[in-house]
Amino acid sequence: MQTTQSQGAQTVRSQPSLAVLTLILGLLSAFGPLTIDMYLPALPTIAQDFGTDTAAVQMTLAVYFAGLAIGQAFYGPIADRLGRRGPLLFGLALYVVASAVCAFSTSLGGLIVGRFLQALGGCAGMVISRSAVRDLFEAKEAAKIYSLLMLIMGVAPITAPFIGGQMLLYASWRWIFGILVIFALLCLVLVFFSFPETLPVERRIRAGIGQALSVYWKLLRDRNYVGYAVTGGLVSSAMFVYISASPFVFIELFGVPSDRYGWLFGINALGLIAASQVNRWLLGRLSSHQIIVGTLVMGLVASFFLAFFGVTGIGGLIAILIPLFFCIVPNGVVGPNTTALAMQPHSSVAGSASALLGTLQFVLGAFGGAIVGWLANGTAMPMTVCIAACFVLALASYFLMTRPEAE
Repeated sequence: MQTTQSQGAQTVRSQPSLAVLTLILGLLSAFGPLTIDMYLPALPTIAQDFGTDTAAVQMTLAVYFAGLAIGQAFYGPIADRLGRRGPLLFGLALYVVASAVCAFSTSLGGLIVGRFLQALGGCAGMVISRSAVRDLFEAKEAAKIYSLLMLIMGVAPITAPFIGGQMLLYASWRWIFGILVIFALLCLVLVFFSFPETLPVERRIRAGIGQALSVYWKLLRDRNYVGYAVTGGLVSSAMFVYISASPFVFIELFGVPSDRYGWLFGINALGLIAASQVNRWLLGRLSSHQIIVGTLVMGLVASFFLAFFGVTGIGGLIAILIPLFFCIVPNGVVGPNTTALAMQPHSSVAGSASALLGTLQFVLGAFGGAIVGWLANGTAMPMTVCIAACFVLALASYFLMTRPEAE
């Protein structure tokens, strides 16, 4: 762990403990899954409230993904120039306001605006949590920390849909966004009092924002960086396709009650958490390259079975759930390893590298969510085929674009 002292700034040594820092980073990483997953069971209810259909309400998901992609592109250079704490506090404050806008929206258009602002605020935590890990740790240790963060943030996909579904039994869907306001306020207080500045003044980029943005061009010319980013992004895109389409597939197509949706969602999230911790164990025995390839092959085989059952309709819901599980869990393995490998050579521009990584990930996620919406035909086929396509492209991009070094 790096412990560089910086004049006039909090240092890593001033942290209460590594455990507290990891908890804060995990909470910051959880903004994405919490904001996405908690309101998923409410999509049909929101559609009914606004007099539209679920497909139209799914636009709030696509807009959120787009906001994450755009917002991260700007937070990275700003965090490299101004440090981590200032942009993070601003983003959390914006998220609080945006969540309130969502809670009080009176139209689908207002909810879409609120969701976009939520993304712009929440992505600050996602960018800066990755940047802080790179500020403090080298590649293999960083991969282990990312896996530990996956454990913390993995609680969100388990609890969020369950909480959202249960709330619908007793209160309006608007209270889901009220809970997000409270969560963001607690994080804001915790960051203000306990999160140190991890980027010393002497390591900050002193060029103007325009020059800082030019760093992206350099990163995009790094074939390894782009290869790892695209591989991890495509595996994430498979999960975004699942997130976008599963409310229709589970609730409307197979008749799963909204309050039970969270249980099905939670099973896959538990698998993702378990996989992230298995990854920590595997990193002590295998290279990241071996781990990534093995996991991608597993996901590819599972996705072919998933597509077969989705297209033919054989086996019903259970035939979808089993291979789907093995298509979601690779996120807990591929994500930490590709993130660590992509970030490793770019410690001097960790904020920008983290931001571009997130931008590419969510551009692919938004594209996958849009494609599954365009292909919607009242069956599970669009979701299952799109997930299979993501794994085919992920494996192809890894072998065609990356040049893994011997570990």
